[in-house]
Amino acid sequence: MAAVTGRGGYGYNAGLLAGDEGKRIRMATIRTQLAVLGGGPGGYAAAFLAADLGMQVTLIEQDPHLGGTCLLRGCIPSKALLHVAAVLSETSEMHEWGVEFPKPQIDIDRMRARKEKVISTLSGGLTQLAKQRKVEVIHGQGVFIDSQNLRIVGETDGAKKEDRLIFEHCILATGSSPTKIPAFDLPTDRVMDSTGALELRDIPESLLVVGGGYIGLEMGTVYAGIGSKVSVVELTDGLLPGADRDLVRPLHERLKKKFTAIHLKTKVAGLKDVGDAIEVTFEGPEGQIVERYSRVLVSVGRKPNSAGFGLENTKVQINQRGFVTVDKQQRTADPHILAIGDVAGEPMLAHKAAHEGKVAVEALHGEAATFEPAAIPAVVFTDPEIAWAGLTEEEAKKQNLQVEIARFPWAASGRAQALGRTEGMTKMIVDPGSERVLGVGIVGPGAGDLISEGVLAIEMGAVARDVTDSIHPHPTLSETVAFAAETFFGTATDFYRPKKAH
Repeated sequence: MAAVTGRGGYGYNAGLLAGDEGKRIRMATIRTQLAVLGGGPGGYAAAFLAADLGMQVTLIEQDPHLGGTCLLRGCIPSKALLHVAAVLSETSEMHEWGVEFPKPQIDIDRMRARKEKVISTLSGGLTQLAKQRKVEVIHGQGVFIDSQNLRIVGETDGAKKEDRLIFEHCILATGSSPTKIPAFDLPTDRVMDSTGALELRDIPESLLVVGGGYIGLEMGTVYAGIGSKVSVVELTDGLLPGADRDLVRPLHERLKKKFTAIHLKTKVAGLKDVGDAIEVTFEGPEGQIVERYSRVLVSVGRKPNSAGFGLENTKVQINQRGFVTVDKQQRTADPHILAIGDVAGEPMLAHKAAHEGKVAVEALHGEAATFEPAAIPAVVFTDPEIAWAGLTEEEAKKQNLQVEIARFPWAASGRAQALGRTEGMTKMIVDPGSERVLGVGIVGPGAGDLISEGVLAIEMGAVARDVTDSIHPHPTLSETVAFAAETFFGTATDFYRPKKAH
């Protein structure tokens, strides 16, 4: 068995053993300074930064491609398809300007291929970045033997492969997966989770989305855009539970026109496969109703991937909801293991995972890094988009905080009028005493891009005057952020609402 030495004294021993049914099993013992378990946005951000800082890094990913759920089965493919839906929606609305387009012809195979090309391009780019940084990538399922040893099981050229990875530290970045409801887990591809929906097998005549959260509404928007009759059922009394109602309202009104039905305060009592459709039983304000749909998308949340990785063989602690417990430096109860991203707690967002990954690496590098953001932006990529950061109005009410809400309606925006999208609104949550910006919320096209200014204002401890005194370009949607701040003072040029006397 030959020994091969790597950088900094780290390396591996490799050999071949006879396997079951005549197959050969490659056995290797690898030593590394830092192991990163999971190649998603948090994992590869951590691995790349660690390599940039001079660490010897091994990145373990069970999928054949880097990128994680976000790139391979989530954020990126859904946004690519949402772009298609947005273009189709815009062309259908251009008749108001005297421009008519013929009915679009949709080639679902080419659409699927284009989506896959986007994924492969970005994933291939990550592989190249890993090579440039000399990050060793191992594809396989990693399981902790103990606090400093991983067993990695995979396959190479049809032969089984099992590596043993000895590490000084490991960053756990195993992400999350769609929550499954056993009663809805029928043996048919007509019932899908978000991963199945993104495969875009066909354009179903009708689609029921179970769950009015952001994933369900985004996928519903995609399928409605390409021609499906989409219905949504939500157990609570409103779409996007947790988001401020005034931000959700414009989206709800638009979806009522795009979707066939929106059922609120309604429970799905059962699903039944009847061959060419799924029979769904609803229980809601109108009593019990039975409908049939070509496909059903079950989108009721996600759960952390903390089981099946041998964490019980370490000192890592897991709470009742399945999240790994970490401190502000992403350290777990095991001194050799850190955790980031979805597995380390909510919100389950790719940009939060990437930031946590950098904090974890900087902490290991000896820097005084902590994860204490004043604002983590959230974006719902529907049409219109909804985005918010910092304190929300709903949270302020629950905490009995004295705040002032400054709203600027996009009907008073020249750019919004030119675009024909006046349903939008920008609002700012301000501390009335210090005039500090505590939160920002936006609904309208491009809200996800606009919210970054709000994040910066909150992180920098800006006051409303800082925002109004920053000259914004005209005519743009970004100036609605400044106009919202002006509304706080009662001095918005394009919207008359004098400040109330206290």
